[in-house]
Amino acid sequence: MICVPFCCQFIEFANAVAARADKLKPWQKAFFYCGMALFPIFLSFSFTTLFGNAIAFATGVLYGLASLGKKGDAVTYARLQHQKQGDEEKMTGTANGAPE
Repeated sequence: MICVPFCCQFIEFANAVAARADKLKPWQKAFFYCGMALFPIFLSFSFTTLFGNAIAFATGVLYGLASLGKKGDAVTYARLQHQKQGDEEKMTGTANGAPE
């Protein structure tokens, strides 16, 4: 595809296209690959078309997952949950403990 220029590395314009594709954000690549995979399916729906475009669609899904970002570690998540719980206790404590 456009991200793999080694297939035609001796063609000058292929390197320019690959350099431009490297500048795209992962969500843009995801949209491109999924759209590129769905377009032929809408034109002619058959098992072979569906099966042939599954790899391109899967590539789009992977780019979409990459655009979500890196998974956080468990220690940071536990700290955030503990801090959130403490903040909620402070909020309910002041609301319930305030005289009317």
